[in-house]
Amino acid sequence: MTGAERAAREEMAALAASLFARGFSVGSAGNISMRLDDGFLITPTNSCLGRLAPERIARLDASFAHVAGDKPSKEVFMHRAFYAAREDAGAVVHLHSTWATAVSCLADADAANPIPPLTPYFVMRIGRAMPVVPYYRPGDAAMEPAIAEAARGARAVLLANHGPVVSGRSLTDAVYAAEELEEAAKLFMLLRGEKARLLTPAQVDDLLATFG
Repeated sequence: MTGAERAAREEMAALAASLFARGFSVGSAGNISMRLDDGFLITPTNSCLGRLAPERIARLDASFAHVAGDKPSKEVFMHRAFYAAREDAGAVVHLHSTWATAVSCLADADAANPIPPLTPYFVMRIGRAMPVVPYYRPGDAAMEPAIAEAARGARAVLLANHGPVVSGRSLTDAVYAAEELEEAAKLFMLLRGEKARLLTPAQVDDLLATFG
């Protein structure tokens, strides 16, 4: 194992523990992956984000075959969908965070973009749109094409009645984006029924031109 891979494993364990400690995942829910020069790291199946052992994180080769560490998450396909769809994806974070999952359960949400541009930080981290992928049973690899299709035009998606999947150029970027998504989802739910002031299309364009 190279020094770079060892550092990547330690970073993944530390950031995962931080997410777990703040309630972004519970029990064995959620999974995280990151791209390496010659493959990927992904959290093991049935593992707890709060108690990852860096040396046991699953190692996949460039074709997503398991080559080292514990058995990978059964949802590796959703990570593969993002890496295939987005060259800029250096890491992917899937959580069952409360507020984002709540939005994913709304029957009247806009499936193309359920959370409007309420804050600049949400736009800066997530982008212009975040589609909702129709419901599939957890662990059903049949959702991979649907995620890939949605990810071609978005850095993040919501899985209906399930939770968010968020990508970033680095693991830190993906975690920050997942955190910002959760805060935006909370704001959206708190403001439902109120006349909220949204960012204008011109303001969104300016943010994406500057920070996107």
